[in-house]
Amino acid sequence: MSVSRLSLALFALLGTAPIAAQAPTPDTSVAAAQRFLDAAERELAIKSVAVNRAGWVGENFITHDTELLNAEAQADFAAALKRLVDGARRFDGAALPPEVKRRFLLLKLQLAAPAPPDSSQAAELARLAAGLDADYGRGTYCKPAPGGKPACRNLDDLERVLADSRNPDSLLDAWVGWQTIGVPMRDRYTRFMALANAGARAMGFADAGAMWRAGYDMPPDSFVAVVDKLWLDVRPLYLQLHAYVRRRLVARYGTRLVPPTGMLPVQLTGNMWGQDWSNIADIAIPAAAGSASAVRGVDLTAILKARHVTPHDMVRMGERFYASLGFDSLPATFWERSLFVRPKDRDVVCHASAWYIDDPTDLRIKMCIEPTEDAFRTIHHELGHDFYFRAYKDQPFLYQGGADDGFHEAIGDAIALSVTPRYLVQIGLLDAEPPPAGDTLQLLRLALDHVAFLPFGITIDKWRWEVFAGKVAPGDYTRRWWELRGSYGGVMPPLPRGPTDFDPGAKYHVPGNVPYMRYFLAQVLEFQFYRSLCRVAGHTGPLYRCSFYGSKEAGQRLAAMLALGASRPWPDALETLTGQREMDATAFLDYFQPLMVWLQRQNRGAPVGW
Repeated sequence: MSVSRLSLALFALLGTAPIAAQAPTPDTSVAAAQRFLDAAERELAIKSVAVNRAGWVGENFITHDTELLNAEAQADFAAALKRLVDGARRFDGAALPPEVKRRFLLLKLQLAAPAPPDSSQAAELARLAAGLDADYGRGTYCKPAPGGKPACRNLDDLERVLADSRNPDSLLDAWVGWQTIGVPMRDRYTRFMALANAGARAMGFADAGAMWRAGYDMPPDSFVAVVDKLWLDVRPLYLQLHAYVRRRLVARYGTRLVPPTGMLPVQLTGNMWGQDWSNIADIAIPAAAGSASAVRGVDLTAILKARHVTPHDMVRMGERFYASLGFDSLPATFWERSLFVRPKDRDVVCHASAWYIDDPTDLRIKMCIEPTEDAFRTIHHELGHDFYFRAYKDQPFLYQGGADDGFHEAIGDAIALSVTPRYLVQIGLLDAEPPPAGDTLQLLRLALDHVAFLPFGITIDKWRWEVFAGKVAPGDYTRRWWELRGSYGGVMPPLPRGPTDFDPGAKYHVPGNVPYMRYFLAQVLEFQFYRSLCRVAGHTGPLYRCSFYGSKEAGQRLAAMLALGASRPWPDALETLTGQREMDATAFLDYFQPLMVWLQRQNRGAPVGW
């Protein structure tokens, strides 16, 4: 469905006329509120299809025209949403049942960047959003080449350097090179934030950060307290891992590059942002006596490459996991319309994502799949979004979402935790489970992903909340970014960063305006979900060896929670699956408990912290 400039103009005009002016004595009864919400949901459901299609095309065919089409679709949706939110204000203070009040709140939370009241500013916000997203997708680092045209590398190329190279100069060059894509974004991002704040204030929130926090079924300050408690619960495990990895990096690179009592240089962690250290497992996992398989664990990447498993095959394996739990297979359109491989003829946003375009039959994923363990797990994760989409398809439009955004991320992550040696044996990728001798080091390998991520997961939105609240000036964006990265995670940049740098722009979720606290919460919730599903499946033995693949009982429990969507507050959904009503880090700590003991032993007498 195309959207003309005329229709955009008409909606913009509609957005300037408050609905209340049409009704001098507005009806604020429960019946009137329900009629209003039903009509709003019908309109937004239709307009969301145009947004989804334009967004898909905008990320898969990055051109000037697709940027404009994406921006126009977002502006159209935002203008309609603004008009509906303005109209909903007549029900502020009305005596309404809790479920109706919840639908009004969810109406306000439809956009991560709400449109400001002025229609021209709303259109500007949409253009900025589309442009920042496209800038990230086409980002490259080009270096002059002697006697020839510049050699340019995209994010995939640079990430491979950080993952595979152990040459400090190459690592530094790749890291510094990618940060350059953020520099041109800073001024536009500053304007984007100002417009998003204007939109949030028009909806009754202090700023856009407060609006994001309002989506967690508790007062914003209480939510911050919950997040901080979860972090304090898991921090001791992170500190032990950090101290251990630091010693291994010192042994590899020396004290000139790695301070023995200080922070980790980000470019040495194997990941562009230092959020996942699994690529330096060869440095972190020590040589030890015994067979290579016992020490190193299962090398799934090597298995996938040796067996020539294609991207399509990997997605089929992920689909079969969900089917084994009792879920229906994915529709034919999924296989026809998804993107599995980076195209050679155009720029795309390769950041993995799941899509629900227009109806239960049009589910997709978009990612540039390589035959690696990380991609294999990511496929299981992204499919979790799609199966969640389909499970709540019969809910009203405003309830078609996760119980909170952390739930949406945690579902697929909990499935990915089931990618254990036992599961690999079940699907024929492995002949037999490895002996227990290598379990601790296999946990270390997983901790380099899950535990290392925790401070990064909490830092991104801690930074954005401060920026939204006006506590950080544009010239201090990068300084404050690294202050938080350092205080929470003990990670530092390899070179001094200046006021013209904009390192946050080099992380997709910042220019893409994707709230990030969901990923921190998901790290906690996924283990909580996983432990419950393992118990339902009758697993005995160490938690980390569980796979609930093939358990219809676990599938039924999971399906019951997924079907709720956002129709109930998240404690209700959590209780449906786990029997608990609070987010709880004990499952996370239970999973890694043998590793904690091992790390404490390894770090005995060594400095911990920075």
